[in-house]
Amino acid sequence: MPSLRLALNQIDSVVGDIDGNAELIVSWTRHAVEQGAHLVAFPELALNGYPIEDLALRPSFIEASRSALVALATRLKAEGLGAVPVVVGYLGKSLQDTPRLGLPAGSPQNCAAVLHQGEVVTRMAKHHLPNYGTFDEFRYFVPGDTLPVVRLHGVDVALAICEDIWQDGGRVQAARQADAGLLLVINASPYEARRGEERLALVRRRAAEAGCTLAYVNLIGGQDELVFDGQSVVVETDGTVLARAPQFEEGCLLIDLDLPAATAAVDGATRIVADGLEIRRSVLSEEPLPAPEAPVVPGEAAPLAELEEVYAALICGVRAYVRKNGFKSVLIGLSGGIDSALVAAIAVDAIGAENVYGVSMPSAYSSEHSRDDAAELARRTGLNFRTVSIAPMFDAYMASLGLTGLAEENLQSRLRGTLLMALSNQEGHIVLAPGNKSELAVGYSTLYGDSVGAFGPIKDVYKTLIFRLARWRNEIARERGETPPIPENTISKPPSAELRPGQVDTDSLPDYDTLDAILTAYVERDLGRAQIVAEGYDPPLVERVIRLVDTAEYKRRQYPPGTKISVRNFGRDRRQPITNRWREH
Repeated sequence: MPSLRLALNQIDSVVGDIDGNAELIVSWTRHAVEQGAHLVAFPELALNGYPIEDLALRPSFIEASRSALVALATRLKAEGLGAVPVVVGYLGKSLQDTPRLGLPAGSPQNCAAVLHQGEVVTRMAKHHLPNYGTFDEFRYFVPGDTLPVVRLHGVDVALAICEDIWQDGGRVQAARQADAGLLLVINASPYEARRGEERLALVRRRAAEAGCTLAYVNLIGGQDELVFDGQSVVVETDGTVLARAPQFEEGCLLIDLDLPAATAAVDGATRIVADGLEIRRSVLSEEPLPAPEAPVVPGEAAPLAELEEVYAALICGVRAYVRKNGFKSVLIGLSGGIDSALVAAIAVDAIGAENVYGVSMPSAYSSEHSRDDAAELARRTGLNFRTVSIAPMFDAYMASLGLTGLAEENLQSRLRGTLLMALSNQEGHIVLAPGNKSELAVGYSTLYGDSVGAFGPIKDVYKTLIFRLARWRNEIARERGETPPIPENTISKPPSAELRPGQVDTDSLPDYDTLDAILTAYVERDLGRAQIVAEGYDPPLVERVIRLVDTAEYKRRQYPPGTKISVRNFGRDRRQPITNRWREH
């Protein structure tokens, strides 16, 4: 059987940085060629970054992308890398009108190209365009209508892009009809907790349906709310995993594949197959390669355990947001509570303690143990720490306004928010907001107070998971012989905003185990009142929680972006109207 050494490069592209992304592609191509690769692949839209959103609608961005692709092919040849075909995702455009969609020629397309010997030898556009959850691709792109099959060293390689294998039919069935020996899929599949298991099951199923080995290369890194975890994988027709890359690590997955020899004639003719796709064949080389004398041993990284995976995603989100937006340091209000403590631990792990600044802002209602817990967290992690009391500011406001009740409580939070933003402006740090998903769901946060910031690392993390992550992070530290970063008292004490004497969260909210279960049913699963009550929850409590969620939409719209880890985050996934009189009864 012919042999191919395949290199799947899971890289961290930056949206809009076409030149920088091209440098990455050249660098990793050189690495792959030096390792003896015969075919090199990069993720979906690797040249432009993903997702590009409305940048796709700018003709100047489209033309810059197309020009950069041609320049990349030329450069690869000039640097002695042109003999090895390179598959790259990029932003392209349609060359003719698409009447059924009402889109003119020149409309954007999510494309892949094969670069070889200084030329762009094959181009294709994504066939299935996702339009659910985080995806709006049908808003932007014109679908493709071809299945490119490239013959390389006597093996027919079919190409597909991400959603092309998530939908039935299409390029998977077309690859079978084309008698492909390898289906190569380039992807930018965002992370969700345990999504890797779902992806692997899908890839196994599609390999069987395509009747050939399937290679899946995925993006890593972060972009605004999304993070990408890699886990590129190669699977045989029978579902056997031949190689699997680690999560959240940039790198090259190298593997030697023994693949069936191509049998189809290449006479320039095309034929229409599944979903109206047109098979377009091209030949780069007919001569098969023998099996290598010293085959590479492919990696097969085990997926991370549940809490380790989520924590890695949160680190990835913070690191990407800080670095890709040109910042060096972050500022966190440290209350001594569990939320700000976990955010601080994540930030320290993401960008280093020397770049994390914490400030304790006690008021008259701040307990001594909370002040001590904030200071102890700083000592354990090594982050920069100071204390600035808000008591004089609070007294000045109260003397002028005479506020009481909720207005008095919220004033404390807003003073802290103002103080954080003042330090941010003065010293150049970006503020990390510590709100969690449970609180944001029911509006248990103060606008222009604890909601201020540029990024919310735990915005998509329920309170019950906050506690589990904190305990896990401390346990990992103990296993490594390190100091656990989060004080035990911070984890064990009842959660409290400490805005009035003796206050605890359960004064205003159900216990978090119950609250999070109801929120998961309503937010993640879209169940209505009757369905949630049927699962055994108290009807008045369900009605109250639903009412709180529905009326807090205006607050969530004003909260900063934060890392998505769930199947249904507030923002890209769950989009509810603010002005809305529908209520569950």
